Amino acid sequence: MADEKKEKKSGKPSAEEIAAKKAAKQKKVQVEETADETPAAPAPPPRLIAHYREKVVPQLQQRFGYKNIFAVPRLEKIVISMGLGKAVTSGEKGKMEQAEKELAVIAGQKPVRCKAKKSVANFKVREGQETGLKVTLRGPRMYEFLDRLITLAIPRVKDFRGEDPKGFDKDGNYNFGFTEQTVFPEVDAAAVTFQQGMNITMVTSANSADEGRELLKSFGFPFREPEAKKEGK
Repeated sequence: MADEKKEKKSGKPSAEEIAAKKAAKQKKVQVEETADETPAAPAPPPRLIAHYREKVVPQLQQRFGYKNIFAVPRLEKIVISMGLGKAVTSGEKGKMEQAEKELAVIAGQKPVRCKAKKSVANFKVREGQETGLKVTLRGPRMYEFLDRLITLAIPRVKDFRGEDPKGFDKDGNYNFGFTEQTVFPEVDAAAVTFQQGMNITMVTSANSADEGRELLKSFGFPFREPEAKKEGK
């Protein structure tokens, strides 16, 4: 009894408490080791990759008569860019950081800040000044973004009637844009303080605009139907 009173007065833990703490630490270490040994399951491949191999390639081969499957057009990269020149020149530095966070959420990848190559006095832009953001997507992340773009973002555009089918260049690359970033459900609309548009460029390996258009159509990209010509004109 006297020994117990001394331990309580001194504040030192008893031998039983020390043994219990050691056993708890050993048990925790064993649980962590078994958790580390179990391998994490790899992420499933994007569904548009399987769609391209199984459906798009045979469809384009039949449409254009490619003899080799490697000649079939494919999507090489998607570039998302934001121009923030007005916000920067007006001294609103917080807009650059906020737009950078929102673009990172949309693309799933950290954007790169673009700098002005030369000074333009009329626009109050100095050489080397940060005026925009850019993200380049390739591989699985590119197909995941395309899937979210077609199935989630584009249907949220107000009064949407289809994208312009004439937005292709001679190499089959397509350019279009959004006027606001809130069309992407990943962006919290309640936290948005200003509307910021963006431009999206889809770079393909097509040799013509027709090939690039058919490639994006086969992915389900919604193009606007051409207007029928009126009679007598």
